[in-house]
Amino acid sequence: MKLLMFEHCSLCFRVRMAARLKDIPLVEQVVEDDDSAVMVDLVGRRVIPILVRDDGTPMLESWDMVNYIDAIGTPVLTGPERPEIAKIAEQLLEVTPYLTMPRYGLLPLPEFRTRAARDHFLVRKRDAYPDMQALRARTRDYLSRLMPILDDLAANVQSPTAINGTLSRDDIRILPLLRSVAVVEGLEFPGPVDAYFATMMAQLQIPPLPTV
Repeated sequence: MKLLMFEHCSLCFRVRMAARLKDIPLVEQVVEDDDSAVMVDLVGRRVIPILVRDDGTPMLESWDMVNYIDAIGTPVLTGPERPEIAKIAEQLLEVTPYLTMPRYGLLPLPEFRTRAARDHFLVRKRDAYPDMQALRARTRDYLSRLMPILDDLAANVQSPTAINGTLSRDDIRILPLLRSVAVVEGLEFPGPVDAYFATMMAQLQIPPLPTV
């Protein structure tokens, strides 16, 4: 199987995570941000991630990809899901983009290999985030909103190896968001969250994003 992806993409990380947990080989093809043609040729529109199955057919929607991969052989995402974890994930998504989006374009990532690709990303995000520099200047404000959510998450981490004690879809919900927001230089996760993040990332053997 092959995954068309961006390195910074949390939805892509969901799929990568599922494949690593299953020990299923996955070719990871990073697409440059301005290379819309490769996406359109496959599925008729610009979208990431795209999973190309072994028979050559593409699949969209990250949760469908996770379910497809987990159904190969013996499932590993067998643990319970908790509504409080889903709520925390929603709360994280209300804050973290204002910390991550202004930083992604500064990172030496393969999807920004060329100046044109990096500029394409910035233009794409301009409507939602018109002043990236101003958002970075408000980092302290957004961190003050983020930390209580992370403290709540810390109180709900049941094990460093699985947020609910047994691997579940909740791990797929939370870990990609943690990897994304860890891009903020100097951010310190609360103890249980830090242990969970470090343990899971070591198991997956996927490096964290650079910090800025």
